[in-house]
Amino acid sequence: MSLWGTKKQNGTDDHAEDEEHHNDDNMARSQPSRSREPNERDRLLPSNPRPPHQDGYLDPDDPAVSPYNLWSVRALRFFSVFFLGLTFLWWVLLLVSIFVSPPGLHTRGSGFFDFSYTTLTTGLLLTSLLFFSNPSLAMRVCQGIIAVLLLVDVIIIVSVTRLRFEESAPGIASVSWATVIAIWCVFQDRIVAWGKREEEERLTGRPETRRTLREWIGVLVATVILVVYILIVLLMTGTLILRARDTGLEMDGTRYYVDGHKYQVHLACVGDVTTDKNGERNPTILIEAGETPSEYDFEHWAYAAYQNGTIDRYCYWDRPGYAWSDNAPSPHSAGMSADNLAEALAIAGEQGPWICVSAGYGSIVSRIFSARHFRDVKGLMLIDPLHEDLLHRIASPYRGFVLWGWGVISPLGIQRLAGSIFSGVTREDRVFGDRAYQGGKFIKAQLQENLVADSLTRSEVSSARTIQTPDTPLVIISSGISTRRDQEWADKQKDLSKLTDKLVSWDVVNKAPHFVWRTLEGRTVMEKRLGELVKASKKVTYATTEE
Repeated sequence: MSLWGTKKQNGTDDHAEDEEHHNDDNMARSQPSRSREPNERDRLLPSNPRPPHQDGYLDPDDPAVSPYNLWSVRALRFFSVFFLGLTFLWWVLLLVSIFVSPPGLHTRGSGFFDFSYTTLTTGLLLTSLLFFSNPSLAMRVCQGIIAVLLLVDVIIIVSVTRLRFEESAPGIASVSWATVIAIWCVFQDRIVAWGKREEEERLTGRPETRRTLREWIGVLVATVILVVYILIVLLMTGTLILRARDTGLEMDGTRYYVDGHKYQVHLACVGDVTTDKNGERNPTILIEAGETPSEYDFEHWAYAAYQNGTIDRYCYWDRPGYAWSDNAPSPHSAGMSADNLAEALAIAGEQGPWICVSAGYGSIVSRIFSARHFRDVKGLMLIDPLHEDLLHRIASPYRGFVLWGWGVISPLGIQRLAGSIFSGVTREDRVFGDRAYQGGKFIKAQLQENLVADSLTRSEVSSARTIQTPDTPLVIISSGISTRRDQEWADKQKDLSKLTDKLVSWDVVNKAPHFVWRTLEGRTVMEKRLGELVKASKKVTYATTEE
């Protein structure tokens, strides 16, 4: 072969080799670096790819093999992020409404149920986004179970009248939104699985049946999280069933709308109106419970006094959040409760004169009511009362945080469900009995008292003391255990004995706890002093203002 021919052949080979190197460089520039994960701004496929295999398909582990190639899959991810943003804003509003109720966001229930459902919705969306590109049948099955349970919750809330009124629009919207999002997550996971299979068939020639260790760990973690969500929804559904069952419990008295028709409070009266020999109405005993609902045991001793003829008539009520009363918007102070009581009495057509009998924190409400309606109040009986200077004890930030924490987990109803299934706890126990403290409404009421005890409530009761009529007969009955254990409490009991100028008696029941009426000695002293107070009240006359 001639030299020219050899050079020509070598030139041709060199040119082919240069062109091959040039194509390799183009491919290297067009593909994302192996040192980092590709993102949506990277070109997924090179312009002129060199097939890694002889059949022209990509390797299954190539980053270009991704469901993100499909715009439908990208759109699903965008909408999930958008839904997460909306849910988070709603979650913040519901969180704020527990402490300060914005217009239109007050629920007559505790407010913790809708907050918990929204928290669950946020968790579902976050889990779906974290494991977006790793769909699995296990995730879809779990999400489907959650959707079915949530749909059952919607049906329960909508079909039970009392639950529907308590949860109202925010609660129903929260549960319905959680149901929609659970269904959306099932749909999304299914579409992503379809997109992943389509891209694998298009780019690798077959759908991938194996998973990497990282993918298997992702499936396991996602499934465990969703199983926890299933347990949470099961508990919430069980608690809803208990609440629906409790709505059938009969009550004495009636609920009355107060505060501009925003919520209802429960009021009941026992006995008939009687008059004395001069034709004047005998006083009605107005009972204000302390830290527990009136019906639990505080009202029982009054019923015994009524049967014994010590009193002719008495009325009792539930402050907002207690027993059969709805929760009030936040903030809610003792003075607001006193106004609720006055409004309910007026709507029910109840008239004085009254003798206010109260215990513990309820004594704060009674004192405010007495000061604001001094012409109708003929006597005060305070049983181991809370002094305004000690309101800081129930206003501690630690106590408030603990109450809020119990409120957040109250929709799970772990204690209530366990008690109902294994301990035979009755509806009466849950509504107004010794298990009432486990309910979300009661916890919300306690939290409201905590939030304003040392601010609004203290200001209201201090003003009430200033305008309290000095001629009102007064009875103080203190716990011997509390006064011996706490010197500051004993000093404040003594100070309250100077609330008016007409102290009928101040008794310290030696062996009685804070709940004085839970001992025979305490009940005996209370009934005796109440009878004396009724007699003293008939001698009370207030000067009327002439126009």
